[in-house]
Amino acid sequence: MITTRIMTYNVQRCRGTDGQPNLNRVLRTIADAAPDIVAVQDLGTASNTDILPFLAEQLGSQPYRDVTGGGLVFLSHIPLRGIQKFDLGYGGACLRADVDLAGRRLHLLNVCLDTFPRFRKQQIETLLGPDLLGNPSMASPVLVLGDFADFLWGAGNFELGAALSRVHRPLWRATYPSFYPLFDRDRAYLRGGVRVLDASINRSIQARQASKHLPLTLTIQVCDTQRTLPLPSLTARRMEAAPG
Repeated sequence: MITTRIMTYNVQRCRGTDGQPNLNRVLRTIADAAPDIVAVQDLGTASNTDILPFLAEQLGSQPYRDVTGGGLVFLSHIPLRGIQKFDLGYGGACLRADVDLAGRRLHLLNVCLDTFPRFRKQQIETLLGPDLLGNPSMASPVLVLGDFADFLWGAGNFELGAALSRVHRPLWRATYPSFYPLFDRDRAYLRGGVRVLDASINRSIQARQASKHLPLTLTIQVCDTQRTLPLPSLTARRMEAAPG
């Protein structure tokens, strides 16, 4: 069973805490964790130029974004498919992708929510609704990660926690603001056969300067969710014809 490293990172248009855009700081922060897949929020542009191809080239990964554009993207060393963006309302969004890991499919949801409580509650309801997590087609294990935009206990968190399992984090799990982290805005939830082996937050000086958010990196395995009977428990009797 293989392991995969997945990062969530709100890069805030690659503008650092000093207010200056600096792509190299973001690139080095991502490269330090050596993730297989990066779920990026708030990518933006630099001087009206799309920076996604540049980031992908420098990291040696493939860029994935919905055809309609937007600040939610994936950078991945593993092929992704089924890329689709969903509008969660009031500026919130979700980018879905499917990835096959050792023959097992994982649904990835990269989300970015709003801080205003009423908007955020409706965005979570849409996330849990029939188009996304409530859709019967999403039968494989699910990992939802991104910027959940709450500061203490945000509106909609009860519903979110009831539907999904929150990924356990380091003891000091805050990621925002980066220079003195107080709030765990950047986090992950899972459903189904996903096992998290490790969760780490990059708190280096470089990461604190690159964005107001610190990146969270998970090491995961997708477990075999099929149920089988052990051979000794199978009956040895011959098949019998049913009457009629």
